Amino acid sequence: MKIQFLGTGAGVPSSARNLSSLALKLLDERNEIWMFDCGEATQQRILKTTLKPRKINKIFITHLHGDHIFGLPGFLSSRAFQGGNTPLTIYGPVGIKEYVLTSLRISQSHLRYPIFFHEIKEDGVIFEDQQFKVTCAKLQHGIPSYGYRIEESDYPGELLVNKLKEENIPAGPLYGKLKNGEEVTLEDGRVVNGMDYLGKTVKGRIVTILGDTKRGATNVKLAQNADVLVHESTFAKDSQKIASAYFHSTCMDAAKVAKEAKVKKLYLTHVSSRYLGKEQQQLQVDARTIFPHTVLVQDYDEFDIPLNK
Repeated sequence: MKIQFLGTGAGVPSSARNLSSLALKLLDERNEIWMFDCGEATQQRILKTTLKPRKINKIFITHLHGDHIFGLPGFLSSRAFQGGNTPLTIYGPVGIKEYVLTSLRISQSHLRYPIFFHEIKEDGVIFEDQQFKVTCAKLQHGIPSYGYRIEESDYPGELLVNKLKEENIPAGPLYGKLKNGEEVTLEDGRVVNGMDYLGKTVKGRIVTILGDTKRGATNVKLAQNADVLVHESTFAKDSQKIASAYFHSTCMDAAKVAKEAKVKKLYLTHVSSRYLGKEQQQLQVDARTIFPHTVLVQDYDEFDIPLNK
């Protein structure tokens, strides 16, 4: 599992930062990529990465401000020309379906794959299978803005092969059944339970990706014990009043959420174009006074999210 930032700016693009978009790469886990937000020119950012649009089969939109959705029509159209013919699902606030379909209709864009829409009307689980569960909750912003919590299922422990050998349990197809925790009968009549030959369960990973937001209790709840928290950091610590007035966060707000939620790593994004050079880096410096494991991300930054073995 990896996370790659395609756009880390706020409001308007700059020469250094494009508008909001990131990719959660689940290639080893399920050969898929999930995109979160799709700001203007996201498809151009993708061209400078190894990301394959056809692998993107889920797009989660946090809210309907233009800097988070203006790249959707272009990306969806390009995906059709780049080998993408598999279904794609878009999750987002009410209105996302109308926006996408209207854009495609007026531009007479004809896709080669079906799009399914899941418009969010209330907090709760919006996707779940045996591997992953995605929960959303509304944040404090000027329009409906959602945060997403992605929880991976736990991994069963490793098969204790040495223990099996010590007890003269023969190798072969039985090992596969024991690895699945099944109960099997050996040729000598012994009945063995696979659960007795498995190591410690490996905890699945948690990734929390928040939309534009003020600091609040919902932020902490969504981020609780997460391996990774992606939190907006539109403003510096000396701009708390303006941040609150515009329903945004400072770097200090993000750090406080990370600390309270006991996350492992905080990534600051959605940085205002007013901050340049050393001013940008100061966001990270200040946030680290509260939460040391903070990284101010740049466009194209990519990070591993390792299992907690």
